Amino acid sequence: MTATQTLSAIAATNDFVVKFANVNGSGSASANEMLARSIIRMGVPVSPRNIFPSNIQGMPTWYEVRVSEKGWLGRRGGCDMMVAMNPQTWDRDVAEIDAGGYLFHDSTRELPRSKFRDDINVIGIPLTAICAREFSDPGQRKLFKNILYVGALAALLDIELEVVEGLIARQYRGKDKLIEGNREAARIGHAHAREHFACPLPIRVKRADGVGDRVFIDGNSAAGLGAVYGGATVCGWYPITPSTSVVEAFTTYCRKYRTDPDSGAANYAIVQAEDELASIGMVIGAGWNGARAFTATSGPGISLMQEFLGLSYFAEIPSVVIDVQRGGPSTGMPTKTQQSDLLLCAYASHGDTRHVLLFPEDPHECFTMTAQAFDLAERLQTPVFVMTDLDIGMNERLSAPFAWDDARSYDRGKVLSAADLDAGKLFGRYEDVDGDGIPWRTLPGGHPSKGAFFTRGTSRNAKATYSEDGRDYVYNMERLRQKFETAKSLVPAPEVTPAGQPTRLGVISYGSTSPAMREALDLLGAEGLHLDALRVRGFPFNAEVEAFVDAHDFVFVVEQNESAQLRTLLVNECEFDPKKLVKVLHYDGSPITARFIAGAIAEAMNTPRLRPLAPIKG
Repeated sequence: MTATQTLSAIAATNDFVVKFANVNGSGSASANEMLARSIIRMGVPVSPRNIFPSNIQGMPTWYEVRVSEKGWLGRRGGCDMMVAMNPQTWDRDVAEIDAGGYLFHDSTRELPRSKFRDDINVIGIPLTAICAREFSDPGQRKLFKNILYVGALAALLDIELEVVEGLIARQYRGKDKLIEGNREAARIGHAHAREHFACPLPIRVKRADGVGDRVFIDGNSAAGLGAVYGGATVCGWYPITPSTSVVEAFTTYCRKYRTDPDSGAANYAIVQAEDELASIGMVIGAGWNGARAFTATSGPGISLMQEFLGLSYFAEIPSVVIDVQRGGPSTGMPTKTQQSDLLLCAYASHGDTRHVLLFPEDPHECFTMTAQAFDLAERLQTPVFVMTDLDIGMNERLSAPFAWDDARSYDRGKVLSAADLDAGKLFGRYEDVDGDGIPWRTLPGGHPSKGAFFTRGTSRNAKATYSEDGRDYVYNMERLRQKFETAKSLVPAPEVTPAGQPTRLGVISYGSTSPAMREALDLLGAEGLHLDALRVRGFPFNAEVEAFVDAHDFVFVVEQNESAQLRTLLVNECEFDPKKLVKVLHYDGSPITARFIAGAIAEAMNTPRLRPLAPIKG
């Protein structure tokens, strides 16, 4: 089928969405990423997302590239061009295209008109036939087909072919035959598109200066680097999607930055345990000895760690857990994203436990918050969770460049020095001496003969002596509660964005929801619906969160889970009226979109309890 064009063709420069529908294992991932990087090299911000199955090969996979000179990095919703390379998902993919959009497909095999839509533009290029004609090797045909469509898209979208060729040279550096073969495939696709279609299309890329000094990195790599800068020297872990690449990145950075240049000796220990319970046990043991230690896992791993997390909390041993959240329950959706571990982590283990949680929104905060987590864990002598997710962790994102103050010193918390012990300073391992709930501790090896490291995971008195006296137990629990109160002033403060005019409505978001939330506020504002916004960055919630809710009649709580877990924490910890907190929930495993958020809030405004606050249409 040749190209057709409707009167309602979408026209946009540096503001559109291209989505690729491929088969997993077809080699398309690197080609699709090449297109995204090409646009970045032309100075236009992009936000790509890889949506892939949990099996190795043969199942559908999608790759979405959001192009936005304005800098929107969340998912918008819908797509302006679908590159449909998977017959199994054809109907679903064609249905997703916005009216007036574009369908790019392999037209080697003719399809009946019923497989197309009258309100979209069809661009058919016989990719398979061209590859069969131009390349004799069957393996090359399969791989070059992907590069061929990248070349064609470069012509259609006005992406400079020289930029694509430069990325090919970068990707296959040192492999001259592969460089030339891939370049030739890109040129063939580019030439075919220019010969048969009016190039560029009404949607196109134009050189800009919108990227600046930002870096293009995924959250897992950023967290691994943050652990190095945060002083971590020990990692105990067990592989689990989607967190494994955190440890892989940490390993790479440690080999570079934590290896003695003279002897080649490693100044770190990374141990793959037999399971998640063993991995957190290793982390706690290292923390007990004074090392900064962490593990990276996902929801099923946290489930297995419960008993040891309770030990770390009650014995008051520092530990850091990077939780890259995925779909649950049970095995759930291993390669889909959710924010569904909040309650699991906030109250992990039996009994009355409360844990500190940090909520990064992008790779930059994965770096800064992971580094900060080690200071918090030692300052508070407790587990600290970095609550990232698959969307942040496994997708590359443009982020502010990382910075580190070399003069910054680590906060080791209340540790008695050798001089303190020689001076005869009184020491009760679980004694609160200044009202913040945090006791003093000693580290093994800190003194040749004094300051044994007392610790106990059972009920005890302030001197760490075993005790089942109810008064001792109450003392410890009240002190731990006070420690949690102290944490409110130490976790990252929330980010508040006031509306452009006074409003009685607010909205709360966190983590990977935040980029789409910002764009949704812009969409709603254009319709006359203005909301003050607060981004939660840490738990426990501080007074600013409470003041924000108190200042509004209704507050929407936007999150990516089915059971409104952040809303539950807000009600449970701050005792808000549940009727005041309006749920906006997205939990199908795909990253939330700006259109979904704006649509859900607009729909809620039509309900009887909120309608009086809706803007008056004039």
